Amino acid sequence: MNNNIPIHNIRNIGLTAHIDAGKTTVTERILFFTGKRHKMGEVHDGEAVMDWMVQERERGITITSAATTTYWKGYRINIIDTPGHIDFTAEVERSLRVLDGTVALFCAVGGVQPQSETVWHQAEKYSVPRLAFINKMDRTGADFKGVVGEIKEELGANAVPVVIPLGEGENFRGIIDLVDMKAVYYDDAPEGAVIREEAIPAELLDTARKAREVMIERISEQDDELMELFINGKTPEKEKVVRAMRKATIRGDIIPVLCGAAFKNKGVRRLLDAIVDYLPSPTDRPPVIDTRSENNREIIRNPDDNAPLAALAYKITADRHLGKLTYIRVYSGILRSGKYVYNSTRDNEQRVGRLFLMHANKQEAIEELHAGSVGAVVGLSETRTGDTICSREHPIMLESIEFPAPVISVSVTPESRSDREKLSRALSRLAEEDPTFTVKIDRESGEFVISGMGELHIEIIIDRLLREFQVNVTVGRPQVAYRETIIGPIDHEKKHVKQTGGRGQYAHIKFRLEPGGPGSGFQFENEVKGGRIPREYIPAIERGFVDAMAEGPYAGFPMVDIKATVYDGTFHEVDSSEKAFRSCGRAAFIEGCRHAGLQLLEPIMGVEITAPEEYIGTVSGNLCSRRGRITAMETRAKASILTGKVPLAEMFGYVTDLRTMTSGRGTFTMHFEHYQAVPFSLAEKIVSERKEQPERRHSG
Repeated sequence: MNNNIPIHNIRNIGLTAHIDAGKTTVTERILFFTGKRHKMGEVHDGEAVMDWMVQERERGITITSAATTTYWKGYRINIIDTPGHIDFTAEVERSLRVLDGTVALFCAVGGVQPQSETVWHQAEKYSVPRLAFINKMDRTGADFKGVVGEIKEELGANAVPVVIPLGEGENFRGIIDLVDMKAVYYDDAPEGAVIREEAIPAELLDTARKAREVMIERISEQDDELMELFINGKTPEKEKVVRAMRKATIRGDIIPVLCGAAFKNKGVRRLLDAIVDYLPSPTDRPPVIDTRSENNREIIRNPDDNAPLAALAYKITADRHLGKLTYIRVYSGILRSGKYVYNSTRDNEQRVGRLFLMHANKQEAIEELHAGSVGAVVGLSETRTGDTICSREHPIMLESIEFPAPVISVSVTPESRSDREKLSRALSRLAEEDPTFTVKIDRESGEFVISGMGELHIEIIIDRLLREFQVNVTVGRPQVAYRETIIGPIDHEKKHVKQTGGRGQYAHIKFRLEPGGPGSGFQFENEVKGGRIPREYIPAIERGFVDAMAEGPYAGFPMVDIKATVYDGTFHEVDSSEKAFRSCGRAAFIEGCRHAGLQLLEPIMGVEITAPEEYIGTVSGNLCSRRGRITAMETRAKASILTGKVPLAEMFGYVTDLRTMTSGRGTFTMHFEHYQAVPFSLAEKIVSERKEQPERRHSG
């Protein structure tokens, strides 16, 4: 590791996009052109360095975010290649939390697709500066101008091209660089290493000048010095244009747009230049803040080696040889091997064993990790995803990472009784790695119930159980992760009195339940006045409510989107305790929900289906028969694209049905949108089936 590189010459970037937009191919080309690799790995050959898992190589998709470090013109670039498939959205979420900038990839034919929209909004949530790269310009139907328009309209972004293509589709032969005003040609030589820079062809000069004028005008709107030059008709120097573009990009006011064809090695080196020119270094990002800061006194950490240590664990993996690997982003200070660090999230001290720079699944041992760097640690056995690592003398708690809840479950049982313990350990390891994968044991049947983000997610987990942990399992039918909530508001009171000889239990509460907005989860408010219930018992009531929400009274599904307000009650000097108020809270909440009225909620998925025009009537009819609602239909490059919303319960096995309907020519993507009430007659059927399940299991 070259520690002589100053922090302002470090770029922590990620590549995000819809599935199959070419993220891994772009990363492989970056590694080749920066000299990190001497041979290009292809996704379709199963040789991509960044797709190192067996399942990734077989399927030609990215499943886990892979990190690597490379160098370009005196800059160190730490890259995280993220998955495009919605089932692995946790990998994108955790990566964006620790990145300083991202390259958003778009297919020149597909444009802004559902998952590219999802990851764009995830980047906005963390205020991560972006630049856009329109890939696959050599494909039939490529439309640079159209995709730029979609980025503006559908994502609301101020997209500003800094290059324009020289031809499109099979005629794509290079780019016109609007900053340098040069034509850049890529010769189809072995490994695409030959670039020719020439004057812009006469027939395109007028187009290039107009495009540059638009670029300068848009940058000038964000920079006073450039605006003055623009108004006076003066040509700004290249350095001023780049500096103004960089500032506006870091603020999120501009999205520079580039283009190329990564598979044919076209446009990748210009993209590397844009990464160092426009995306931020760690010093360009705001300092991290202690989330526990109180009394208007903020505790902050600047990206400086001399500041106290502040780092975030953003990913956990199990390595066959090294054991547990914890991926870390260091925000301030220096993380050193052999030293003790403090996990402020879990209030414990742990020793840093070994430190590594990662290159996909290979490691480069290092002695220390400096501010602004990303690496992996062996030895932090008690650390989990989202934990803060710091020094005991200067504690800080960084903002953690939020992950979406799983939407699909299946039961798994080991094929041999002796494998039960082995399966339990394997599932625990996998759940530790992946925050969107959960495991619980069904109380009636004793089966393990695993939950994830979709059918593919579960499929990969089952495959890993067999290959990595050598556990054969029998898999049950997929189950939807339903939720329960209340229909209307209710005021309720509950008195909990228990006398069992000696000290009894006494708790009495009055409270109000109201439906929360969709996605609001659980909100708790304390409006008790005058010490009617002592302050120390209030958290116990809240815990009792949370206990009750784990299994709703309607059908035993978790409860969501409820606001609870405790406003009165009484207590007993001797018999009241935290235990009594927690028990009272649990029973009271269940009673209150029953009085308020209950309804079942189901996950609604956003779908985008692409199929040849002649099949779209059959496809749309089939979607409607699945309780789906079509929201839009358009034609793009001789294919019809249908978007809609459909309950997840109706989409199991859809990939096979779509292939049958379209003679194997249809494809679809699906992502979670929101929860919605299940129609009453269907809800009653689901509830009755769920209540029969234990009996069926016992009799079977």
